[in-house]
Amino acid sequence: MDKPLLRGELVRLKALDPEVNASLVSSWSRDGEYLRLLDIEPAIPWSAQHIKEWLEKEIEKADSAVNNFLFFIETLAVEDEPGGKIIGFVGLGEVEWHHGDAFVGIGIGERDYWGRGYGTDAMQVLLRYAFDELNLHRVSLGVFEYNTRARRAYEKAGFVVEGRGRQELHRDGRRWDMIFMGILREEWQRARADAANS
Repeated sequence: MDKPLLRGELVRLKALDPEVNASLVSSWSRDGEYLRLLDIEPAIPWSAQHIKEWLEKEIEKADSAVNNFLFFIETLAVEDEPGGKIIGFVGLGEVEWHHGDAFVGIGIGERDYWGRGYGTDAMQVLLRYAFDELNLHRVSLGVFEYNTRARRAYEKAGFVVEGRGRQELHRDGRRWDMIFMGILREEWQRARADAANS
């Protein structure tokens, strides 16, 4: 209870604000590499108006169904970084309350923050929220075989490979596997205890 619920070492999770953040998210959609790391769908740039409407629907869906939790990722002031910058999103979806299961998704839209631990920190904050606040038992995700940076970050957060969808994705004239990963509450608790004791 002594640690802020939605705050990590590098980031804090914030509520969606379609009015303020639609243009920023729209700018991320013009980065084809980001979109191809994020989604199985073809890369499509979206207007700020489209993003605003999508964010409003996500908020409405979360309010009505209470099985989707979506946050923006905001940097904290650390060392020479001033903080306060929205760099991506993270969320839990398809929560199955009777099983205690959910899927997680994350995207870091600001390239300057790739590979610097911000995504790992955001994932750790979300896992703390999932297990401590929502009382979930497991969190699952799917990651593309070619997204090695994300796979390393997920492993660092405690996820383990549970299976793969062979040749599920077609990109650049080649077939790629979808890798399925998951983490159980007790695995996350054990990793947290080990980190605290080291």
